[in-house]
Amino acid sequence: MICSFIDQMRARKFRVESICRVLTEQGVAVAGRTYRHWKKAAPSARTITDAELTDALRATVGTPEGLYGRRKMTAHLRRQGHQVAACTVDRLMSDEGLSGVVRGRKHRTTIPGGKDSRRAPDLLDRDFTAVMPNRKWVTDFTYCRTWSGFVYVAFVIDCFSRAIVGWHAVTVKDTAMVTTALKMALWRRDHADHRVTAGLIHHSDAGSQYTSIAFAETLVLEGIAASIGSVGDAYDNALAETTIGLFKTEAVGRGSPFLSGPLRIIDDVEYATMEWVDWFNNRRLHSVLDYVPPEEYESAYYAQTQGSQPATPQP
Repeated sequence: MICSFIDQMRARKFRVESICRVLTEQGVAVAGRTYRHWKKAAPSARTITDAELTDALRATVGTPEGLYGRRKMTAHLRRQGHQVAACTVDRLMSDEGLSGVVRGRKHRTTIPGGKDSRRAPDLLDRDFTAVMPNRKWVTDFTYCRTWSGFVYVAFVIDCFSRAIVGWHAVTVKDTAMVTTALKMALWRRDHADHRVTAGLIHHSDAGSQYTSIAFAETLVLEGIAASIGSVGDAYDNALAETTIGLFKTEAVGRGSPFLSGPLRIIDDVEYATMEWVDWFNNRRLHSVLDYVPPEEYESAYYAQTQGSQPATPQP
């Protein structure tokens, strides 16, 4: 600190000896040779490492990775080849004023089905784990405010890898919205050569869109077992609720790197959602997956089990 002060005084055209003499008179004894040694000394290994890590942290500002908090940022830097401790990342992020994004409160979108709607049983019982892909899917939808009105976005999530396998954005929250999201999920799995087989459970809340006869018929035709949680209980569909919260914060929240401006029309929501889902599935680190993206997690599973899939998949 003293040597840095001497540097500042030198920039104002004061001589080193004069500065040191005044400092000594004020009770801060320092010699000119001490300052010159400090100037010639090479920076410490920690200083160099901190500078490299700080550059890496600054590079995430304005990118999706800039949404990470301390833990995910540590994993992100390690995947980039940096040998870094969590405490170091915490210290440097604090120095740079970086803290990641914090999720806000949840908004209610579920409207219970009417008396004539049919309710399927809860087949998951709050167990959102699966031993392989395409065994358990959870689904939910949320809304976004735009200048032209509300836009509703439905998601379908695979419990095995937390991957978003289907989504759909519309301006009317009807049965067609959730049906289209489901059909997209089925098409994407088939297109990736991971066709859905018998035994898939589709879990949702008790919203009227999911308890409708039309949607139940769609599930039957696709050979999918319907599962529905209780009304107004977020824990019965916690995985979907969590994904919705991430979407509202990371994709369409204030300061989102996926938005180039305000949400004016449905196209703005669709574009942001598409970009966010691509990042979420292919690059976003997930703590429950040991800090790897869902796509990488599924690829590792298929690489290990190729040619040895069980004849009868277990849920």
